[in-house]
Amino acid sequence: MSLFNFGKKKKEKKAPDCTCSCSGACETGEIDISNDCCSDANNGICCIKVLGARCKSCHEQYENAKAAVKNLGIDIKVEYITDLQKVMAYGVMSMPAIVVNDKVVSMGKVLKTADVEKLLDKLQKQRR
Repeated sequence: MSLFNFGKKKKEKKAPDCTCSCSGACETGEIDISNDCCSDANNGICCIKVLGARCKSCHEQYENAKAAVKNLGIDIKVEYITDLQKVMAYGVMSMPAIVVNDKVVSMGKVLKTADVEKLLDKLQKQRR
């Protein structure tokens, strides 16, 4: 037994709450963006989240993501997460960030609607 470990706690990895119908598979890392995470995934995309701090830039990213999803015809609700503990669970240090199927795909800059569309289209093509 080492005395140098005194006071150190084991890090517990807690997955954020999942709001899609995949029963938490996309939140616990049991799936990959290239695989369907649930039966109603739209071309491999099950969950889209924008992580932000309620600032103007983060809200703009959320609106751009919603517009991109609508333009692509993807029938998925974009979630806006502002709870700092949930944001930190993704390991994001700069906001806004976009998370698709529990994978951080963009952070630290506001993507325009067209850029979000390109990103989602690229992720859908990876799945094929």
